[in-house]
Amino acid sequence: MDADARNGTLITPRLIVGLGNPGETYRDTRHNVGFMVLDELARRLGVAFVAEKRWKTSLARHDNTWLAKPQTFMNASGVAVGAVAHFYKLHAHEVLAVHDDVDLPLGALRLRAAGSAGGHNGIRSMIAQLGTDGFPRLKLGIADAATGRPDGEQLSSHVLGRFAEGERAALAQMIDRATDAVLHALSVGFDAAMNVFNRK
Repeated sequence: MDADARNGTLITPRLIVGLGNPGETYRDTRHNVGFMVLDELARRLGVAFVAEKRWKTSLARHDNTWLAKPQTFMNASGVAVGAVAHFYKLHAHEVLAVHDDVDLPLGALRLRAAGSAGGHNGIRSMIAQLGTDGFPRLKLGIADAATGRPDGEQLSSHVLGRFAEGERAALAQMIDRATDAVLHALSVGFDAAMNVFNRK
């Protein structure tokens, strides 16, 4: 991993990846908040996703930046990401993964320049396909603010469950702020975005 990937200096993402599961069954589930942010980002940028079957992803382009929603299911997200990154000759540190994090309470955001999978299968797949953990992430909290991270068998049902009506306002606010964070990273770099959006 190079120095830029370790500290975020001057990194400007060129491929923004929202992690989630395709299909109506998983639409609007907690595990799909990455897709939700990418949809809002595309709306703000005025671009539309197109199915790219050769890479098993939905892809949109804005100037010199690509937005991707892998259609491989979460556990194989890296297959699509690796294919797109290879085709466009992108370095791992230019790939920004937007994904759910069950260790963070709903509404919380964390930007990280690199790191382990932390139990997230989509990130684990990306690390395997990109050959490094040196790519930035935008983590989106999906844990219940009162009870925190669910344990054991409850974990799967939690991440694949839908948000309660009382959580909708916090979800909308998180998606809006996460989109702001991505746009900030695209405008002035990932390091600057971390300085702004990682504040309590």
